[in-house]
Amino acid sequence: MAGHSKWANIKHKKAATDAKRGKIWTRLIKEITVAARMGGGDVAANPRLRLAIDKAADANMPKDNVARAISRGTGGEDGAAYEEVRYEGYGIGGAAIIVDCMTDNRVRTVAEVRHAFNKHGGNMGAENSVSFMFKHCGQFLFAPGVNEDALMEAALEAGAEDVIADEEGGFEVLCPPLDFAAVKDALDAAGFKAEVAEIIMKPATETVFTGDDAIKMQKLMDALENLDDVQEIYSNALIED
Repeated sequence: MAGHSKWANIKHKKAATDAKRGKIWTRLIKEITVAARMGGGDVAANPRLRLAIDKAADANMPKDNVARAISRGTGGEDGAAYEEVRYEGYGIGGAAIIVDCMTDNRVRTVAEVRHAFNKHGGNMGAENSVSFMFKHCGQFLFAPGVNEDALMEAALEAGAEDVIADEEGGFEVLCPPLDFAAVKDALDAAGFKAEVAEIIMKPATETVFTGDDAIKMQKLMDALENLDDVQEIYSNALIED
C-alpha cells in the first residue's frame, strides 16, 4: 500500500540530531540506565538495552559512557533515579501528540511540558486521550532503491507484519515490538541496512500540515524536543516543507 513520503521528516530529524549530539547522548544515557535497571545488564537477554546501545553506537557515543550508564543502572554507580512518564496532548488543529519523558522530578517535567504546549498553540490532554490512535511497533525505514521483492521476502520470513511502499520508492517494515531484535538481525543478515530502526508509537492515520500551520506545528514540536526530560515525541502530524 502507498503512503506519504517520510524522507523529508527523516532528514529533518537527522539534522536536528546532529546539531544536538550532546543532548542526544544525555537522552541515550538515561535510556541505557533505565533499560539496564529494568532488564539487567546482559545485552543478549535485554532487547531494550540492546536497542539503546545500538542507538548510542549510531550517535558515536564513547563506549566508556555506555559502560558507566549500564553500571549505574545495575547498581554499580550512584546516579539519579529516573522514571518514565508519558504525556499526551493536542497540537495545531487538534493533531495528536505523545511525549515520552524520563525524569527525576515529575512536578518539574509536567510543568515544562504543559508550558510548551500552551505557549505554542497546543494543550495537554488526559491520560489515554490520544494514545489509542497509535500502535506500538517496531519500524524499519529503507531508502528508495531497495529491491522490493527481496526485502519483502526477508522481512516476512523474519516475522514482520507488513512492508509498506511510499510515494518515493522507499519502504517501511513493521513488526511487533518483541520481535524487533530478531527482525533486525534477519534483515541485517540479508544485507538490508535500515535508515531508521526503532520501536515507536505509529499513528493509525496522518494529517498533512503545510504553510503557516506547518510552521506553527514545527515550533511546538521543537519546543517539546528541546526540553531536557523529553526522550521521544510521536505525532500524527506530517509536516511538509
